[in-house]
Amino acid sequence: MAGEEREIRMGETMESVASPTNSQQTVSDDDEIDYSTKPEFYDSDLDVKDESWVTSKRKGQRTDAVLSCPACFTTLCIDCQRHEIYLTQYRAMFVVNCEITEKKVFPQGSKKRRKNRKAIEAVQAEEAASSASVEAARQVCCSVCSTEVGVFDKDDVYHFYDVLPSES
Repeated sequence: MAGEEREIRMGETMESVASPTNSQQTVSDDDEIDYSTKPEFYDSDLDVKDESWVTSKRKGQRTDAVLSCPACFTTLCIDCQRHEIYLTQYRAMFVVNCEITEKKVFPQGSKKRRKNRKAIEAVQAEEAASSASVEAARQVCCSVCSTEVGVFDKDDVYHFYDVLPSES
């Protein structure tokens, strides 16, 4: 039946429909692309430009990693140091695409649990006395997607613990 018209019965009326192979010529998307002009979004020198920008920002220094947000992959830091003991944690002084929130984050291990009442009272008295000396760090979030990525301490140092590191 290819190339011929076929009849379709719809109620009592008869219609004739042409076969799809005769009705229009099929055109591939590749046939419509003009390869003689370069696309506007392509820049063959972009990697070289990016590398020179990063080198100028780092001022020739090496870094342990380039840190990205785990949720949206936005670059957060291009110059950081890896923690000597906790290998998934990093610290930095200069960051991009980060927001410091007012939410306080207290260091782990600041609260101790005791089983007996006298020990609990002693720990509570100790914590009350030392609460002024214990500084709380502030939460650091990605400015693009608001994912928590680390903390900002009293010494103006960013501590990243929930980031994606990549080789630099």
